[in-house]
Formats: sequence, C-alpha cells, structure tokens
Amino acid sequence: MKPSPTAAPISGAGADRLFRLVTAGAAWLVLALLGGAAVSMAWGGRLAFETFGWGFITGRDWDAVAGNFGALVPIYGTLVTSAIALIIAVPISIGIALFLTDIAPRWAKGPIGVAIELLAAIPSIIYGMWGLFVFAPFMAAHVEPWLNERLGPLPVLGPLFTGPPIGIGLLTASIVLGIMIIPFITAVARDVFDAVPRSLKEAAVSLGSTRWEVLSRVTLPYTRSAIIGAIFLGLGRALGETMAVTFVLGNAHDLSPSLLMPSNSIAAAIANEFTEADTALYRSALIALAFLLFVVTFIVLSAAKLMLMRIGKTHGRVH
Repeated sequence: MKPSPTAAPISGAGADRLFRLVTAGAAWLVLALLGGAAVSMAWGGRLAFETFGWGFITGRDWDAVAGNFGALVPIYGTLVTSAIALIIAVPISIGIALFLTDIAPRWAKGPIGVAIELLAAIPSIIYGMWGLFVFAPFMAAHVEPWLNERLGPLPVLGPLFTGPPIGIGLLTASIVLGIMIIPFITAVARDVFDAVPRSLKEAAVSLGSTRWEVLSRVTLPYTRSAIIGAIFLGLGRALGETMAVTFVLGNAHDLSPSLLMPSNSIAAAIANEFTEADTALYRSALIALAFLLFVVTFIVLSAAKLMLMRIGKTHGRVH
C-alpha cells in the first residue's frame, strides 16, 4: 500500500530565499512607516508652512487669538532641556555602569541593578507629578535663590541663572529629564561593559595597571562607539518626552536666556494645546510642530549614526 502523498519540503535554497524576502519586507515596512509618518505630518502642517513660511521656524510669537504662530520657543526649549539633561545624565550613567560591572561587591550589584530597572519602569507622568509637587518647591526654596545669589552677578553665567525663584522652568525640567534618561543609558552601558573580554582587563592588570587605568584605558576605549550610541539613545528619549516636561517646564511661550524662567517644548505644546485648537490654522501649526520634532530627532540620530561610522573606521585603522 503506497503512503499518501505529502507536500514536498522546501529546499534549502528556497528556504533561504523565503527568509530573505520576509526579512527584507520587514525592513522596508519600517522605512515605509517612517516615510508615511513624515509625509502625513508635513501634509497636516502645510497650512502653517504656507501661511508663515520660514517665519514659522524663526518666529517667537505664539498667539492663538490673533492666529500668529512661531515655533522658535518650543524648539529652543526642546533642545536646551535635552542638552542639559544629557550633561547631567551621561557622567552619572557611565559611573553607575562602571561601578556595577567592575567595582561593586557581588551582594550590591543585584539591588542596585534592580533599582535602576525600576527607575526605567516608572511612568513619565509620575516623574512629572513628583517634579511639580516635590522637586519644584525644593528648587524654589533652596537651589534657585543660591544660584541667583552666587552665579547671578557673574558676567557670563549670570544671565543663565538670574530670575524669580519659582521652581518651574528650564533648569527644573532639565534635571527631571536627566533623572528619567539615566536608567536607559545605564542599562546599555552596563551590558556593553560586561561584554569587554576579561582577558583584556587581566592583561592590563598584569602589566601593572591600576583599576582606574583599566577602566579609562581598556574598558572605555573598547566600548566607545557603543557608549556614544547609548548616549544618543538617551537623547532621543529626551527629545520626545512629553508629560514630565509638561508638568515642570512652565508652558510659557517666552524666549529668555535664563534657565530659571518658564519656557515650552514641542511635545509639551502639542499635549497642552491640541484639544484647544479650534481653527484649521491652529491645528496645522501644532501638526507642523510635530513634524519639526520629527525632523530634529531624525537629524540628531542621523548625526549619531555618522559619528559611530566614523569612529568605527578610526577604531579599525588603529587596531
């Protein structure tokens, strides 16, 4: 009795071809979604771009009643808060990662690592409420008066730290944002530092290197490109943060050099005002803000990719 016919198994070459088509389709789907999102936002903001032209990007005024919209203040607030957040978060994150991988005793690695992961799991609105009800009053009562008194009279730094100690502004939002991105940079940096071959560290120790020399001359140079990638990952997270920044930034469309003054960001402006947009031009201006945030993020991450490629080439020539 003959066995019932069954479907012939896919050959090795056919399976490879199918796998290549599926993975290529997934990759092109991501590009299509990215392009579709950019086109839809640009189309939604076309009315604002047609009405104001380049003045929409360089304009300071944001007057919904008069129908006059400029994106300079939200762009400025987004870039300044993200930059200061990185200045705060990067050294702390790398220090925590180095401590966990090379310095901390075994019994301390687990609890500290879990605490870092829990910080990453806290919703951004919780950070915002903590910043508004706990951190902002602390800044207004203790930090900002000291900054006004000590740094305000200085000729260069003075304008950055002069202003009413209200606790809400660019500096407070930047610190909260820096706390939020610390877990993300730390998690990536910790995994990268763990991947450094132990033989390299042992070789450095055998040559008489101290622990600091091993960290600074072996661990950090070996993981340089990956650390830069982790930093830009945190920057991307900071650029798009909405709720926490909305609580503590002040939501004021005022351009001031002082870090103590309230300001605005692109994400916060969209979150605060989209439900109040009662005209087509108002809605288009907010969608145009979203498109500008997309463009800024794309430029920053593209610059990071180019930097990583250059570092990779240099690393290859050196080694």
